[in-house]
Amino acid sequence: MTEMPPLNARSRALTQGPSRAGARAMFKAVGFTDEDLSKPLIGIANTWIETMPCGFHLRDLAASVKAGVRAAGGTPMEFNTIAISDGITMAPKA
Repeated sequence: MTEMPPLNARSRALTQGPSRAGARAMFKAVGFTDEDLSKPLIGIANTWIETMPCGFHLRDLAASVKAGVRAAGGTPMEFNTIAISDGITMAPKA
């Protein structure tokens, strides 16, 4: 029988050991606990933006996704990405 790696095998590269003390300090500065950092870190990309109706709801949706990640035993970490609205950035017609 093959032994399964721990669920946080990839996350440990960011959070465990003396060389990662700086990373832990940054995570703790924004509210993560030792318990949070012992779990798998799950990134949640979000294109939420306040200036467009097409992406305005995404913050609420991400909160539900984060709750699901926590319920499944992970630590969610939301990060933003670029959001562009063609309705706002279209060039005016000459």
